[in-house]
Amino acid sequence: MYQSMPSLGLARIPPPLPWPDIGQMAKWSVSSFKFGFGPECLQDGDPETFWHSDGPQPHFITIEFPRKVAVQKLSIYLCFPLDDSYTPATIAVRAGTGPLDLQDCRVVSLEKPDGWFTFDVSMEPLGEDGEGFKPIYAYVLQVIIVANHMNGKDTHVRGLRVLGPLDDTDDPFPFVSSNFTMYKCIR
Repeated sequence: MYQSMPSLGLARIPPPLPWPDIGQMAKWSVSSFKFGFGPECLQDGDPETFWHSDGPQPHFITIEFPRKVAVQKLSIYLCFPLDDSYTPATIAVRAGTGPLDLQDCRVVSLEKPDGWFTFDVSMEPLGEDGEGFKPIYAYVLQVIIVANHMNGKDTHVRGLRVLGPLDDTDDPFPFVSSNFTMYKCIR
């Protein structure tokens, strides 16, 4: 797991990472939110804004892509010193072709996080040497806040980025002709 150490103050911008941010291609929704603290706060780049859930646990963020995409990593910004019991302690990631066939991919536990944490979505090794993990190909990605620190009920997430692989040569549909590409988004 890659952790970027935050700088002093709230001027904590997302760290420069080599993986492309593919989150802007998707439609984002959340299980619940308080007015003014909705899913738009997850991608606005401002560490002073945050998604604030408002309902029973578990809380979740659903990210739906218009076509099947390769997802390599998630980068999430959490701040235990400011958010206390609203800070997620256990995060689960699910992926699939739709909301009804999501499969568990990864569970991450964090101890008093403060800053950006970047982790692989998959736990399946890329090769025999054990260097890196395979990307996950999915239409839908779901980030589930399973538990908060100090048994908190609502949650705060200050930022979330969905990152694609560095080199997407393992495209399951490597068709490039215009006849094939015009239909690649049809499910």
